[in-house]
Amino acid sequence: MARVNVRSWRETYRGLMADDVLDDPGLEATRERFWTSALTDPRFRENRVAVAERDGELVGVAMSGPPLDDETPWTRQLYVLYVHAADHGTGAGSALLDAVVDPDEPVALWVADPNPRAQAFYRKHGFVADGASQVDDGVREIRMVRSAKPKH
Repeated sequence: MARVNVRSWRETYRGLMADDVLDDPGLEATRERFWTSALTDPRFRENRVAVAERDGELVGVAMSGPPLDDETPWTRQLYVLYVHAADHGTGAGSALLDAVVDPDEPVALWVADPNPRAQAFYRKHGFVADGASQVDDGVREIRMVRSAKPKH
């Protein structure tokens, strides 16, 4: 999972994030600790994690959990959704999103700006930018939100 995370960061954020961060030899170990904690620490038991595979190899990873901000109208936040660039457009991202976020729960996420491909992906799945922005790890991000889908 850490390797997918790091490779996706390098493919996606090159030019947006500092090269010394992306090329740090300890980056994979840092992400391994992150994923180990996310999967084993009882504090994160409400998180949902999913992976995408192709030919027995991990090509994508996603994680959602409770909102990081307590005063929000949504009940879930998408923390992570990364798919190898070679697997964009295969449905892996959509499957990962569906695996970690129920359609009947309001959800928010932060996405790099600019990152037109990811923003278009989220718009296709009903997300809209709500005007909020932040800088995380030196990367400007915008918040996108999706209301619960109406039941038919």
